[in-house]
Amino acid sequence: MAKHLEGKAAVVTGAGRGIGRAIALKLAEEGASVIVVDPGVGRGGQATDEDPAGEVVAEIRKMGGKAEANRDSVADYLKAGLMIKQCVDTYGKIDIMVNVAGNLRERMIWNMSEDDFDSVISVHLKGNWNTCHHAIKYMRAAGHGRIINFSSDAFKGSVGQCNYSAAKAGIIGLTRSIAKEAYKNGITANAICPSADTRMTLTPEVKENRRRKFEAGLMTKEQYDLTLQNRGPEYIAPMVAFLATDDAYYINGQVIHVERGRINTELFGDDSRFLHKWSDEGMFTIDELIESVPNALMSGVMPVTPVVKPADAVSSTAAKKEKTA
Repeated sequence: MAKHLEGKAAVVTGAGRGIGRAIALKLAEEGASVIVVDPGVGRGGQATDEDPAGEVVAEIRKMGGKAEANRDSVADYLKAGLMIKQCVDTYGKIDIMVNVAGNLRERMIWNMSEDDFDSVISVHLKGNWNTCHHAIKYMRAAGHGRIINFSSDAFKGSVGQCNYSAAKAGIIGLTRSIAKEAYKNGITANAICPSADTRMTLTPEVKENRRRKFEAGLMTKEQYDLTLQNRGPEYIAPMVAFLATDDAYYINGQVIHVERGRINTELFGDDSRFLHKWSDEGMFTIDELIESVPNALMSGVMPVTPVVKPADAVSSTAAKKEKTA
């Protein structure tokens, strides 16, 4: 059977575990030579004695593929440049850049430290910029390139993860900007919002949060039932490998949700529902908005939070004051 990425060279960050590992293995299976980037840190970025990058390289070589390890952090601008240079020096080029590396520092915003915020932004958002910045220079010269950045549905907002959500929203803006800037050089850039069970996502807190969202009406039963199925990272890899092929030249600047048995595009900043007014120089009145917004602008839109009526909010605040009095 023909390999879809025969002769291609790729850098995959966060490739020692979870989704990144599945992607590195899939790209290698399809014929790509891979630089496997992973410093082997813990979920929150703490140092460990583990060497997941070396383990994945050994797996790829065992199945007959080509791979080299890199154990540096994408948050370091110079080291990110050396990751890309390693690919070019080893394989003669870089065709594919996949950014999966990430960390989590979960706190409510009032408990979050500056270091918690900076650490997550540095790895996710700046890390993506670092590798893309360096990789695109080679890709432009070659007239070809595929960039796949990993965002998250958390870009819509996520409790206890304002740092992560901000980074993931920023990655979408970064990716769409790259797509608009580099398309004339034969480069595409797309963002993936995955849903898979990994050490980063499958925690007791996450399971409880999903249950609460469903009970509060913020998630449909179909969406909730999907979260109860086994959703390994291997289900994400084929879409990434496809976007890395020459056949995916027409897909650019897209935000794509991927999980077991489901792939869909996401709207991010694009027009969806409308209110139009042609009279009175287009000036809406508040009464018109009160009447029209619920059925025209917000019809069918899933709420982001439970709806709290003004009376409920007042009584809740009063109750809290009584408890603390």
